[in-house]
Amino acid sequence: MLGIYQSPLACFFRKLELIALLCLGTLLLCLGTVSSQQIADTTFSYSCARAFTDQKGPRVLIDAAHNNFHTMEGRYRPFAEVLRNGGYIVQSNDKPFNRARLASCDVLVIANALAQRNVDNWSLPTPSAFTHSEILVVRDWVKGGGSLFLIADHMPFPGAVDSLAKTFSIFFSNGFAVNGSDVKQPLVYTRGAGFLQVNPITEGLSASERIDSVVTFTGSAFRPSQNLQPILIFGSEAKSLQTDTAWDFQHGGMIVPIIGWYQGAVREFGKGRIAVFGEAAMFTAQLDGAEKLPFGMNTPGARQNAQLLLNVLHWLTRKIE
Repeated sequence: MLGIYQSPLACFFRKLELIALLCLGTLLLCLGTVSSQQIADTTFSYSCARAFTDQKGPRVLIDAAHNNFHTMEGRYRPFAEVLRNGGYIVQSNDKPFNRARLASCDVLVIANALAQRNVDNWSLPTPSAFTHSEILVVRDWVKGGGSLFLIADHMPFPGAVDSLAKTFSIFFSNGFAVNGSDVKQPLVYTRGAGFLQVNPITEGLSASERIDSVVTFTGSAFRPSQNLQPILIFGSEAKSLQTDTAWDFQHGGMIVPIIGWYQGAVREFGKGRIAVFGEAAMFTAQLDGAEKLPFGMNTPGARQNAQLLLNVLHWLTRKIE
């Protein structure tokens, strides 16, 4: 919640805006229900130039020790396959973070971690998925030269990584990021509109790796800061829908404007690097619901998402400077 005073009239209009979105509540609740039916699209593949060809590419560790909604063996299997095709060595982590564990990898991927309390209960409170000692270990590891790829989707996932993210001066909104009131449509970021930033990551290592558009699927937002170099920036219609229970917008909540906030950014931290994104499906390929509809990198219009994933890893491993 934002600690900003609002007049009774402003609050009234905020409530009217929230009520206008209630008609979409049933749709969102249904989407939340079928989210458990999301499965990896094992037929998805992405042809790319191998950045590392000597079978000794950087080691990537995908977290599975913190009730992660996305793991290498599950919904992030396509994520792992894209990286392997690029020459990376990808493994799963099933143990709490400690110095020895992190010393064995170059990049740590944390995607949609959850505290035990929220595994089957996506409602407030959303405590940290990590112990205090784990947070300190990760902080010191990045500061010493490690690379962290932190991904937190819509509520309750931002709440679960809040303490870890704040260690790196990254501040999430624990809500649902939408563009206007049309929650059925993915969020599209393009160079032409200015919301996909031009930088070494979106330029890639060659013309074939240049990113011109990226598609995300709801997710969350985090505040801009001078430490962060943005990749994806929310436009003038963006807002974060905050509620006590995920997908339930009919029982209270509030709307937080997120104009100019980020859904993707990177930063240096000590000798290490961090990439942070407020959406998880954009970096995998899934089949959604009983009809097994494409959802993620396999969605028409999201064909460059896989290359963005590789470009982010190239930057984290200093292939891109």
